[in-house]
Amino acid sequence: MGVLIDASVLIDHERGRVDVAAHVMDRKEDGFFLSVITVSELLHGVHRAGDTRRKAKRSAFVEAVIDRFPLLPVDLPTARLHAELWADLATAGTRIGSHDLWISATCLAHDLSLATSNLREFERVPGLSVEDWSRPPPRPS
Repeated sequence: MGVLIDASVLIDHERGRVDVAAHVMDRKEDGFFLSVITVSELLHGVHRAGDTRRKAKRSAFVEAVIDRFPLLPVDLPTARLHAELWADLATAGTRIGSHDLWISATCLAHDLSLATSNLREFERVPGLSVEDWSRPPPRPS
């Protein structure tokens, strides 16, 4: 199963709290992807940087991430799943953030698991396979 990497993991990686390479290294058979929603979240951080030096550093990091992982667009199957999830979660009273809802729908539409540090939001989504990358990856047996 492929993996969609959430912005929380990449932000934690940039801050030295998560080693993305360690999670990816022993799973070469899996594909790793980004949602265009995640890219927007990362670019938002670039635009909010307080000074020119920080902005340049963040921009370089984000551009390297964009170059490293294939991007998944918001397409019609994703939009259909998004609408269904949105309605189901609202009815159940377990809403999640709007960006997280799009990311969840992208995972479900493409049969991907989600690598995140934000378990609290994503564990509310029925049928979504969630991987906690805030912890070191399990060692191979």
